[in-house]
Amino acid sequence: MPISPNGVRHGARGQARREEILRAAIEVIAERGFRGSSIAAVAEKVGLTQQGLLHYFPTKDELLIAVLRQRDEWDTGDSPEAAGNAWTVSNLSTLVEANAARPELIRTFSALLGESVTEDHPAGEYFHDRYRGTRADMEAILRREWGERLPSGLTAAEAAPLLVAVMDGLQFQWLHEPDAVDLVASFRAFVGLLGLRAAE
Repeated sequence: MPISPNGVRHGARGQARREEILRAAIEVIAERGFRGSSIAAVAEKVGLTQQGLLHYFPTKDELLIAVLRQRDEWDTGDSPEAAGNAWTVSNLSTLVEANAARPELIRTFSALLGESVTEDHPAGEYFHDRYRGTRADMEAILRREWGERLPSGLTAAEAAPLLVAVMDGLQFQWLHEPDAVDLVASFRAFVGLLGLRAAE
C-alpha cells in the first residue's frame, strides 16, 4: 500500500484521490502561481472541504512538493528509459514533444520555476537539486554518445547547461505564443547547431 511523504497509508481509492488533488493543484497553480493559490481553492475543485484535503496533504508546502514529484514521475513514464532504453540526444525530442501535449503541466512547472528564485520559496531547494541533476544527466548523455568534445567544438560540460536552458526557455516562449513557437522543431534546430542529431 502506498505511503505518502507524511507517512499516511493510502489504498487504491486513496491514491486515486491524491492524484485527483494533484491534478487540481496543477490547474490552480497554473492559473494563480503558488503564492496566489490556496488549499481551499484546490479543495473546492475536487469537492472536498479544506480539512478533507489536509488529510492527504497536511500543508500547502507538502502539496507543492508532491505536485513537483508527480510531474517528475509523469516525465519518467513518458521517457524512453521507462521502456528499458537509455536517454540519447536523438530521443530527447520525444520528451519535448510530450511536453507540448500537456500545457497545464508545463504552465505549472514554469510558474513555480519563476517563483522559486524568491527568498525562502518552498520549491527553491527542489529546483536547485533538479537543475544540478539535470545538467549532470545531460552531460552524461552527451559524453556517452560523443565523448568529451562535440562536433561543434564544445565540451559535454559546456553544452549540457545550454541544452537545459533551451528546453526550458522554449517552453516559456511557447506558453506565451503557442502558435508562433514550435517546441519540437526549435529544439531540433538547436541540436543541429550543436552538430548533433535529434529524432525526426
